[in-house]
Amino acid sequence: MTEQEYDKEQLRILRNAFKAFDHEDKGFIDHSDVHQILEILGQKLDEKAVKALIKEVDKGNTGKLDFSKFCKLAARFVEVEEDGPVLMSELKEAFRVYDKEGKGYLTVQTLRSILHELDDKLSNQDLDMIIEEIDADGSGTVDFDEFMQVMTG
Repeated sequence: MTEQEYDKEQLRILRNAFKAFDHEDKGFIDHSDVHQILEILGQKLDEKAVKALIKEVDKGNTGKLDFSKFCKLAARFVEVEEDGPVLMSELKEAFRVYDKEGKGYLTVQTLRSILHELDDKLSNQDLDMIIEEIDADGSGTVDFDEFMQVMTG
């Protein structure tokens, strides 16, 4: 793949990750940096899997990856946000599913369970903070706009 074949946002993320490890702007990173970069991109791979990925793109086993090779290796792990209309439609559908009675709002208890399903590492304190921020009026309910705010950050 050439740089033109990557999504602009994906390319921006990849370039930033690469530059963060190409400290001296030499145009390459060491194989030893790849594992850490992939972790930053949210991938928890064991050393064996990382070595296999590197071998896939660095056929000559040079010990270094230029930006092009790095992109081939890492692009599959970079998720780009969906475009607005698609995301909005999906969130409306999700909201409708949880708003079973069609009241136009969710209870904060429902939102709490949704957030917990999405990230089971959130503590009760984290959930309380998120809900307190979203339900600023203390009504105990969350309308679609508030739901959208939570889901899109």
